[in-house]
Amino acid sequence: MITLTLKDGRTLSVEAGSTCLQVAQGISHGLARNALAAEVNGEVVDISTPLTDDAALSILTFDDEGGRLAFRHTAAHVLAQAVLRLYPGTKLAIGPAIKDGFYYDFDSETVFTPEILEKIEAEMGKIVSEKLDIQRFTLSRDEALKLVADDPYKVELIEELPSDEVISFYKQGEFTDLCAGPHLPNTGGLKANALRLTNCTGAYWRGDSSKKMLQRIYGTCFPKKAELDAYLERLEEAKRRDHRKLGKELDLFMLRDEGPGFPFFLPNGTTVKNQLIDYWREIHRRAGYQEIGTPIALSRHLWERSGHWGHYEKNMYTTMVDDADFAIKPMNCPGSILIYESEPRSYRDLPFRTGELGLVHRHELSGALHGLMRVRCFTQDDAHIFLTPDQIKDEIKNVVSLIDEVYGLFGFPYHIELSTMPEDHMGEKADWDRATDALRDALEELGKDYIINEGDGAFYGPKIDFHLQDCLGRTWQCGTIQLDFQLPERFELEYIGPDGEKHRPVMIHRVVFGSIERFIGILIEHFAGAFPTWLAPVQVRVLPITDRAREAAQVVYETLEQSGVRAETDFRNEKIGYKIREAQVKKIPYMLVLGDREVENGQVSVRTRSGGDQGAMSVEQFLSQIKAEIQARA
Repeated sequence: MITLTLKDGRTLSVEAGSTCLQVAQGISHGLARNALAAEVNGEVVDISTPLTDDAALSILTFDDEGGRLAFRHTAAHVLAQAVLRLYPGTKLAIGPAIKDGFYYDFDSETVFTPEILEKIEAEMGKIVSEKLDIQRFTLSRDEALKLVADDPYKVELIEELPSDEVISFYKQGEFTDLCAGPHLPNTGGLKANALRLTNCTGAYWRGDSSKKMLQRIYGTCFPKKAELDAYLERLEEAKRRDHRKLGKELDLFMLRDEGPGFPFFLPNGTTVKNQLIDYWREIHRRAGYQEIGTPIALSRHLWERSGHWGHYEKNMYTTMVDDADFAIKPMNCPGSILIYESEPRSYRDLPFRTGELGLVHRHELSGALHGLMRVRCFTQDDAHIFLTPDQIKDEIKNVVSLIDEVYGLFGFPYHIELSTMPEDHMGEKADWDRATDALRDALEELGKDYIINEGDGAFYGPKIDFHLQDCLGRTWQCGTIQLDFQLPERFELEYIGPDGEKHRPVMIHRVVFGSIERFIGILIEHFAGAFPTWLAPVQVRVLPITDRAREAAQVVYETLEQSGVRAETDFRNEKIGYKIREAQVKKIPYMLVLGDREVENGQVSVRTRSGGDQGAMSVEQFLSQIKAEIQARA
């Protein structure tokens, strides 16, 4: 007999050799029915895996990430099998499960058009209905190479493995694939009516533009058709909210071939950006930050000293100035450090909080560029805080409170991840442990829930990441707090302590928006372009019904503008219904309609973009209402 420790802390004694599925059946028939994989001592394995020793065991369902990945990884294999059945001779590359589904990369003479995707999807349904058993087996490296000799992509993957590696494969019917797993016990664990191929794109082998372009088929699947339908509906809603589409329709920004990855902000988008910047400056002044500005390009020796040249050079743009190497800054921190060290500092000066809206440049692969979400230049709302070690907890709490305030304003819930030391890091482990403990203690004292993200810290220190959730349930990593003992050491930063001696400060790197450009992209999609009134590029459009109301409409427009409300007029010779609909399409929060009656009574008829008629009121009354809304950033 062996002893198993379950997720809830209970222990079970079972016969050695029992499979994870048999254990699930002994716990609950419902659990066994929904079991997709298992986690044994922290490793996700097939649900059919036998248990031979005492272990910690979790049975994984679709509600667990490991269960979802096994479910969708199986679908990826079914996709590959269907393609080979329909188009023999196709070469297989890789086919992983991903967050919302799966994909497989193919080298095929057949172009996978939407019509062909429908055929492949139908064939996948047949494979599901065949309920083929899925069996895992292992081979030596040489045996594995013989098995995949006709597939150059699999050969390349195997040749990169150590010579003594035992290599696993999965077989279902006539189909066999190189794979680490895990998978479902048989293809019938999928549901044909809850499976959908979504699109096909090009993808370079191994993401390398110098290698062959393959065809990548994406798909998704769920345990129930209703879940698939809900997901597809969210996808359609996401398309309607796509910030690239809305950015063009609302004249917010543009992207040009002359500057791939370098967005151009149009007047409307610049207004939104400036409103965010004004808000950023307001809350940072209140929180005791001093705004600074640092150069966009600095000499190579500075980036070598900071460690960026060694750890980040491939993402940096470089140039020559007076025959010396310079780099365009990918981050603002070295410039902030130079400002700190520009004069002697005392413990009485700390925390020394600097904030910078710094334009940074980072080289991204062209295939990774995506509207405002992934660009090559962006404005980082950076702050660097220099402090004593005993100020860390309080300062972390202050930053978390600031981030709370900002995300709350936009209605974003969020979750927190604490990322620890990566393999490629600077400094001693003892310093990393001290920094990580400080972040953990601050979060726990604040009562914040968080998860550990092992090995994903910055190369100079651990960090707290804030993942906000938009109205479609998607998460975006925006805010971050990074605790750094390394750069103060590398730059030999100092302050005079109360003992009159020199001490080394600690440094906090933090952003709230992250990238202002990316944050605007998130806001566009979150609000579907219908920004809150305080952010809207145009807050009011004045609409005369006839030419007789034109003079009064002009007076109303001038009154709004003089009061600080962003307004415009529509004097075109069009029907009022058309003007109203067009203003709604442009997502303008308020429309003021003036006809003969309104002119006679000295009023305006107020409508909202959602179609709400707020009735007639005086201009003064409307001004009072909208200015209160703008002031409150409601």
